[in-house]
Amino acid sequence: MPVKKQHRTRTLSLSLQLTKENLNLPAEEEENKDRMDMGSITIPDPLPSPTQDSEKLRKAFQGLGTDEQAIIDILGHRNANQRMRISQAYQQLYNQSLIDSLHSELSGDFGKAVIMWATDPPERDAKLAKEALRRKGLKHLSVIIEIACASSPHHLIAVRQAYCFHYNCSLEEDITLHVAQPLRKVLVAMVSSYRYEREEVDETLAKSEAVTLHDSIEKKKLDHEHVIWILSTRNKFQLKATFNCYRQCYGKAIDQDIKDRSRSDYASLLRTVICCIDSPEKHFAEVVKASVQGLGTDEDSLTRAIVTRAEIDLVKVKEEYKKLYKTSLTDDVVGDTSGDYKNFLVTLIGDGEQHGRRGWFEYFS
Repeated sequence: MPVKKQHRTRTLSLSLQLTKENLNLPAEEEENKDRMDMGSITIPDPLPSPTQDSEKLRKAFQGLGTDEQAIIDILGHRNANQRMRISQAYQQLYNQSLIDSLHSELSGDFGKAVIMWATDPPERDAKLAKEALRRKGLKHLSVIIEIACASSPHHLIAVRQAYCFHYNCSLEEDITLHVAQPLRKVLVAMVSSYRYEREEVDETLAKSEAVTLHDSIEKKKLDHEHVIWILSTRNKFQLKATFNCYRQCYGKAIDQDIKDRSRSDYASLLRTVICCIDSPEKHFAEVVKASVQGLGTDEDSLTRAIVTRAEIDLVKVKEEYKKLYKTSLTDDVVGDTSGDYKNFLVTLIGDGEQHGRRGWFEYFS
């Protein structure tokens, strides 16, 4: 067991090194504050120290039974940077990984959700990508598109580095090994991308590339290299301008045009790419709805959507959900879940009030 704990401690410090030092994130990352501050979690002010939080968590683990509510009250109100510092303090105080303790004390969907939340975001997404490749079906491959297209370029690099460290191969290699063409071409292109993140838009280029995309869609040549190149290399602001030009010129949204002309898995994956770039809040609203409608609940998808977006744009996801389905995301989650799992998700969904600093931009600070 000591070896296991030592390995997890090493991965924790490595993740910090990858995301903060090796990436040399520029000061301009501050421009993403507004977007990232659309996260839904609330953080107390004043904020307890990592040592105080660690001591309270240790107390929650000890004695007869586990104090699940204490765990929710602490971890559910801390951003990624704060959770990282709690993990470090916990390791120093008790010579044990916080993740190990959570594994020992929690179980079921609640345990999975808390552990996913407590895991460093690049490591978490690397694990999600690995699990997606182990499973079969388009639904699981869409998880990789989410990671590649609905997060920042810096985060994607950190995920790829974490993937190499944990699995001794690159994410691109694993995709090539597990996914057949033509889906492989899309996935490899998207995870290999490093998009320019400033708001730079060339309207002339947007019109030209809208024409290029329309020609390929009309001729049902969705796997044409120009389509993949445009979607995998242009910055998101440029692509949004292109999608807008497409709508204006052809009277239909590009994703809808693709859907009308092809129902193949390849076309569906391209539509996921477009939606994650153009409107990630809509994509994740649809993921949440699909996970709670019908008989039973898709807890894995529900947990992933709430946990991965809670520090990014869950406020916008909730707004989009209300617009699309005329009902509250929170109400639907509450109606389809129960117990500590429900309480934890509702904590992450938040109530919209401001309590100190929110969001995970501090993660890169």
